[in-house]
Amino acid sequence: MAITDWPEQERPREKLLKRGAGALSDAELLAVLLRTGLRGGTAVDLGRDLLLEAGSLRRLLDMSAERLRRLRGLGGGRSALLLAALELGKRHLDETLTCGPLVEDPEAVVRLLTAELRSEPGEVFLVVFLDNKNRVLATEKMFRGTVDSAVVYPREVVRRVLEHNAASVIIAHNHPSGIAEPSQADRDLTSNLRHSLRLIDVRLLDHLVIGDGQWASFSRRGWM
Repeated sequence: MAITDWPEQERPREKLLKRGAGALSDAELLAVLLRTGLRGGTAVDLGRDLLLEAGSLRRLLDMSAERLRRLRGLGGGRSALLLAALELGKRHLDETLTCGPLVEDPEAVVRLLTAELRSEPGEVFLVVFLDNKNRVLATEKMFRGTVDSAVVYPREVVRRVLEHNAASVIIAHNHPSGIAEPSQADRDLTSNLRHSLRLIDVRLLDHLVIGDGQWASFSRRGWM
């Protein structure tokens, strides 16, 4: 039976418009983007098959464009739709922070940083530059490393701070292992950066470590 033959309240698109996107399952959300299924099946069936093959929604959307194209039922056009939808979500989070609320608590930026960092295969060091009202000026991935380390140069961070005319910064990096517990090297780096930034009268507000479904805040632990 085609989706158009379903009761109206059960059709994914109509359900989304009446009840909101949160009312849809992962497969139904995929169906709205995919629009049609394969022969003998609906778009919802295709969505379920893709989730089953990938293992989860996150694993599906973390795939590269090339890997997505090889999945049965996708190809270039549909893969592009999924990647575009994912990027729109990331940019929405970024713009919300840049143009919206003040950054007053680590949780205000964790969602953005998780989206930016959790799928990175190696460690990535990111800096959030803030103005004197703690509004986000920019975010930059400044240094990349291996699966367990990244070399960070404080003088380069200071240089970018001055170029952005930032009043304060939040730094963050991911742990590809998925475990967010900070290392001693992380603590030493934070101390060095705090000292370097203090020389130019810029505050280091926090250092966030992003894991898989978990995160750690130096500020919350009283390490700042």
